[in-house]
Amino acid sequence: MSERSLILSEHSLTPLRSRAGGIDPEGEDDMARTLETSAQPAARDVADRRKWWVLVAMVFGLFMPVLDNLVVNVALPTIQAKLGAGVSGLQWIIDAYTLTFASFMLTGGALGDLYGRKRFFMGGLALFTFGSLMCGLSASTGQLVAFRSVQGLGAAMLLPGSLSIITATFSGRERGAAIGIWAAVSGLAIAIGPVVGGFLVEHVSWQSIFFVNVPVGIVGLTMTFIIVRDSKDPSSSRRLDPAGLVTGTAGLFFLVYALIEGNARGWGDSLILGSFALSAVILTAFFYIESHRESPMLPLRFFRIPTFAAANVVAAAVFFAMFGSVFFLSLYLQNVRGFSPVGAGLRLFAFSVVILFVAPISGRLSDRYGSRWFMTFGPLVGAVGLGLLLRTNPGSAYLSVLLPAFLVLAAGMAMTMSPMTAAVMGSVDVQHAGVASAATNTSREIGGVFGIALLGAIVTAAFERDFLARLISSGMPSPQAHLTVSSAGSAAATGGTTAAGIASGPVGDAIKQSFVHAMHVGIVVAIAFMVIAGVVSAIFVRSHVTPHGEAFEGGAS
Repeated sequence: MSERSLILSEHSLTPLRSRAGGIDPEGEDDMARTLETSAQPAARDVADRRKWWVLVAMVFGLFMPVLDNLVVNVALPTIQAKLGAGVSGLQWIIDAYTLTFASFMLTGGALGDLYGRKRFFMGGLALFTFGSLMCGLSASTGQLVAFRSVQGLGAAMLLPGSLSIITATFSGRERGAAIGIWAAVSGLAIAIGPVVGGFLVEHVSWQSIFFVNVPVGIVGLTMTFIIVRDSKDPSSSRRLDPAGLVTGTAGLFFLVYALIEGNARGWGDSLILGSFALSAVILTAFFYIESHRESPMLPLRFFRIPTFAAANVVAAAVFFAMFGSVFFLSLYLQNVRGFSPVGAGLRLFAFSVVILFVAPISGRLSDRYGSRWFMTFGPLVGAVGLGLLLRTNPGSAYLSVLLPAFLVLAAGMAMTMSPMTAAVMGSVDVQHAGVASAATNTSREIGGVFGIALLGAIVTAAFERDFLARLISSGMPSPQAHLTVSSAGSAAATGGTTAAGIASGPVGDAIKQSFVHAMHVGIVVAIAFMVIAGVVSAIFVRSHVTPHGEAFEGGAS
């Protein structure tokens, strides 16, 4: 080796030898700083990319359970023919999912915070995927109802986890954009449910609406396992709250059961009244227990935070209006306007497109300017969209009457959803993100169930009154008119003119006119709930960001 090479080698080894001897020459400091500076942007880039891949994984997990809220509805006639299900069986195919989903969500969020959100999200996704597979393999109505309950339980475990993982992963202004995308996908799943369900039932089979969840679930599980880091409440003082878990779940179960079954059985039915009473007693016990626990499942101090309490009220009111309205709009498009399930779903697709684009923008802007005014004006814009639907009649044109109303209503919903969710998640500390997410999702779900139940009762009563008046004014004797209204029953009241067997002629026209009148009555009630949501937001919601744009924790600012 040449002398020059030896000199260079000695020079290159000097920093190492100096460090070993405790000497810290200037050249070593400069090199270390250079390496550290060059490594930081690369590390940040990797962390940033990982965050957005976490969001993709959460969206995979979210999409299926939200979609399954509605996708099964269009398959019910086929399921009835293939499995020989009665009316009660068909109702429970829908209700078994909704009941377990709403009842166990708060429990799922609390346990995820305590034992690990990634763990519970993956457990819920695996359970939901297994339930979907078994639903597709079901050979009887009883089996299908049972495995729909399994799906609902899995959804209750994974849905709060998806939002709490996003909240723990993102911070500052990025959190609003991430929650906006999460909310947009939720709105998209709700809107395209009838389209996806109708297409699969028409062109594949009724089982395919369940089998399609299996590969999606496997992809979601794989992505979550590889990408997502686990997080939980770091407080060592937190303990399992068995009394809170049991009373909270049971109280919500009886409440949701009464809301679901109230229309079918009658609101004065002893079972319905008993369920409401039992729910009130158990939930009272739940709140008493939680107020005296050192480590409650649901810290009641959250409800002393004006933004948290108000945002949950807004969630219930807005989803009351949306679920109830979309339910009757779907029936109007199919049974009054005569579109197929796929055709009706495609016409509602404009609703989801607006949410898909507007929700992320509103989420990002709300993290810059705060949620309050988005949550105030969003429901009011939605109320205007509902008001435009009061122009509908049995032959309304889609482009000039329905589409403008859908676009305005969707814009109002999209302005509200992301800021509302961001306000809830920003109003409590991150370690309680699962419980906060579960609380607002439970409020949304109960609001939606209550919307369909209450608006269903209101629309049915308005339909029967108007239908009877039209028949009598047309010259039909009163006894015969009452008999006709009775025979048409709730099928016609929910737009089922074909099911009533009298879809044509003067009586069929009267049914359609009466349904549109009754739908308008329901829309007026939905508008009132939207206005209430806007007023509550204006009075009680405070910004969930500081002047510097960082999310606050622990209370309203």
